[in-house]
Amino acid sequence: MAEDGVSLSKAEEYNSACHCLTLNRKALEEQLSRVDNRGDLYRMLIDERPHLIANSAVFVNKAHLNKQLEIIWALEKVIAMPAFQKQVLNYAPQIAQFQPKAFGAFVGYDFHLAADGPKLIEINSNAGGPLINSLISHAQHACCKKIGSRQFDHANLTEKFIDDPENSFIAMFYQEWQAERGTQPLHTIAIVDDEPNNQYLLPEFILFKHLFEQQGICAVICDPSELHYHNGAIWHGALKIDLIYNRLTDFSLEQPKLESLRAAYLASDVVLTPHPRNHAIYADKRNLTWLCNTDFLERIGVETAIRDILIQGIAHTEQVNIQKAEILWSTRKSLFFKPCRGFGSKAAYRGDKLTKQVFSYILENDYVAQTLIKPSERHLEIGQDIVKMKLDLRHYVYKGQTQLICARLYQGQTTNFRTPGGGFAPVVII
Repeated sequence: MAEDGVSLSKAEEYNSACHCLTLNRKALEEQLSRVDNRGDLYRMLIDERPHLIANSAVFVNKAHLNKQLEIIWALEKVIAMPAFQKQVLNYAPQIAQFQPKAFGAFVGYDFHLAADGPKLIEINSNAGGPLINSLISHAQHACCKKIGSRQFDHANLTEKFIDDPENSFIAMFYQEWQAERGTQPLHTIAIVDDEPNNQYLLPEFILFKHLFEQQGICAVICDPSELHYHNGAIWHGALKIDLIYNRLTDFSLEQPKLESLRAAYLASDVVLTPHPRNHAIYADKRNLTWLCNTDFLERIGVETAIRDILIQGIAHTEQVNIQKAEILWSTRKSLFFKPCRGFGSKAAYRGDKLTKQVFSYILENDYVAQTLIKPSERHLEIGQDIVKMKLDLRHYVYKGQTQLICARLYQGQTTNFRTPGGGFAPVVII
């Protein structure tokens, strides 16, 4: 324990005292020039989105990292159980009952670092930012050479550096394809989002398009309204689409303009990843209420050791209902309220900021209340000032394996990519 204690204090010391700006913008520009030699992509990332990428890395001790891996391992064990899936599919949209063979790309596990160890605050499907974070992990000054992306063997919590996490991303898309199509060649991928040219993460779409094209795969970026379903396939103009990298936030494909995509998906005429069932099983916030419920976990046969990991490692979460209104209001300052099927911190509220009017709205809609876990801090030198930034940690995970870990720096209630000096940041393991 003494060794861990030293590591913990060292990481905190570095996050408080290491104010240096470590992002090597010249190196970043050189990397981006391989994709776009006109400089447009660099301008989009740095000038037009000045708070997307932080200037500094975040330090995390190895003991905290290993605990996060243990929590993810325990979560994956339970989420894979038929009894758990049956429970959460009870309140999932009908489309989630359809079970494709593809698993679902880029599940995101988000943690805050509490005084007694890391706490899972959220699981997301379709987690954004993996390729941007891979990019910036290679664009650091020498003071942070330890930075890298890692893949982990959860069976024994050993670590292995991945020099090029892009390779693991490509392998993941091929695995998704092969799960549905076997040995058939993958020719085309569509990166699909609502009005992609207006999306904040458009630069990442462009990076993925380039990554796919490097593999000889034809890739397009498009709005779902540009896709048409006929002759047993999805088409983008005259181009038949084999696989769709789904960046949409309509997780159940309910919008009218998604009718073609929905029909093709349910007919297994296109490979969609991530897909509605992936979101229902992983990312609905109500799922956390079961994952930290001792009685439920015991009832479905989760062994004691895994139950203990989850109860200790998940920020306690419960469903909001009118019967709990009085106690939720009286304890609101220690709670965070999140919409059950929300994403990107939209319509999420810290309890100490609540008005009666907003609380009434929460009671009338599908929300969970989660114990407020205050984020740890990273101190940065911005101008002449030392500024305190909040931070959270995100694991990009596929089939239970962490592909990449990053941090997000911010001020305010939640991560927002609007804080000067904030944004995605690479992680240094101490």
